[in-house]
Amino acid sequence: MNPSHSLPPGLLDLAAERFRRADRFAYHYARGKLGGDVIFAELLRRGLLPASPRLLDLGCGQGSLFSWLLAAQDLHAQGQWPADWPAPPSPAQLRGVELMPRDVWRAARAFGDQHPVVRVEQGDMNQVDFGEVDVVTILDALHYFDHALQRRVLERIRDAVGPGGLFITRVGDASAGLPFKLSNWVDHLVTFSRGHRLPRLYCRSLADWRALLRDVGFDVQSVPMSGALPFANVMLVCRVPGQDPAIT
Repeated sequence: MNPSHSLPPGLLDLAAERFRRADRFAYHYARGKLGGDVIFAELLRRGLLPASPRLLDLGCGQGSLFSWLLAAQDLHAQGQWPADWPAPPSPAQLRGVELMPRDVWRAARAFGDQHPVVRVEQGDMNQVDFGEVDVVTILDALHYFDHALQRRVLERIRDAVGPGGLFITRVGDASAGLPFKLSNWVDHLVTFSRGHRLPRLYCRSLADWRALLRDVGFDVQSVPMSGALPFANVMLVCRVPGQDPAIT
């Protein structure tokens, strides 16, 4: 099933529309990504984010996640939100860090220079200051740098969110055989289509990802996150101990 079939009516159209201000690629990429990737719907359907988060998205691309959250907020305010979904967040801050200048340009065109909530900056997540935030997200990007840097960025995320803070990521399970190989092939294809070089990947099994995150100091919940696609993607919902909000 196409995930877009079960989305709140109008959400995909509203979230993708702002990227028309950038270029045709930005619009069609946002529409395909947000409508076809189940993780965006699940973030909202499961009510994973706090009510008014300061959110930092590392490897944010053109800011598709930000447009998604803002569109959900707008639909809810208009009374057009599904009764059986939790209310979407009203973000206090949406900050993105993206390595690729072209994606940062697309974000600037989509959101403008003076957006009251959104800021997307060019930078390397291994070097920029994370500041103090409530939530950090990394979707499908941790495996682009080596294992030592993975640990270090996770430690810095733990410190940035603090006790009770939330880290959400999606990883591939390297122990999953053919589905993992298919995931990697698609990862390379998408990376190439966005005009980026094909990277070396530093992957781990799901058990190793969970062990690393626990060792760094997170409580970890894992949720299969490939939708109907034959991949090996897993969402990891990671909380720094300090409070115990329910995860639905």
